[in-house]
Amino acid sequence: MKKISLLFLTTMLVAGLLAGCGGKTETTKPETTTESTTTDKTTAEQGTYADGTYYAEQPEFTDGWKYAVTLQVEGGKITSANWTGINEAGGPDKKALSKEGKYGMKDKGKALGEWHEEAEKAEQFLIEKQDPKAITTNAEGKTDAITGVTITVSPFAELAEKALAAGVVEPGPYKDGAYHAEEANFDDGGFKYTVDLTVLNGNIVAANWDAQAKDGGDTKKKLSKDGKYGMKEKGNAAGEWHEEAQKAEQFLIEKQDPAAFSLNTEGKSDAISGVTITVSPFVDLVTKALEGAKK
Repeated sequence: MKKISLLFLTTMLVAGLLAGCGGKTETTKPETTTESTTTDKTTAEQGTYADGTYYAEQPEFTDGWKYAVTLQVEGGKITSANWTGINEAGGPDKKALSKEGKYGMKDKGKALGEWHEEAEKAEQFLIEKQDPKAITTNAEGKTDAITGVTITVSPFAELAEKALAAGVVEPGPYKDGAYHAEEANFDDGGFKYTVDLTVLNGNIVAANWDAQAKDGGDTKKKLSKDGKYGMKEKGNAAGEWHEEAQKAEQFLIEKQDPAAFSLNTEGKSDAISGVTITVSPFVDLVTKALEGAKK
């Protein structure tokens, strides 16, 4: 009997020890799960944007236009959005033209609203939703998510997402807007030079250097594009006039400062590869135009 009792007590003791070990294992799992859930929730709550300015634009012009988006973030939230179009000829952006009644989307395209009105509704939708992905689009790039918007909004959603992914940028030194300057008199050849600039987010984003004809005919750039100016043939230049002028325009957009041309006594520049024409008129007019753009 003593042996049976001892065996029984030993069995009960081992069973108790095993039950105790099993209890410790069960309490460990909930602790791990709770910690993971808390971490995920905190990350979601902190998933806001860094304060500052965000900017993105399309790389190429299509039918003379390319879109651009500027966003402002304060307190981790998008507080303002500006979606507009840049014209390759410089001058006013698409939103400014629309506000001035010079784009005529309702009249020409039978849209519900003018372009700037519908663009502003898309901007407000983004501010409300705080996520470009909320602007769902169909195969045509349009959306049913925003009441009263019939224009193609996919460029806006794509550029807003691209701008936010790129991070905060420093605005440029100029005031946003359109700037124009032209020479006072026509030269002996019957032309006078003109410059049109577009500034967005403080930077020059479009520049157009051309020359008006005294007789009211085609501009120098159009004549050159049509093969009627013949600078290569007549002047043994490296390129046609419009080709070299466009290189000068691009150089200005890259450098953002007309002083970067470093002109010689002949008004030419060695700073731009492939440009042999006299660029001093362009530099002078850009400098004049930007006088009104200084912050």
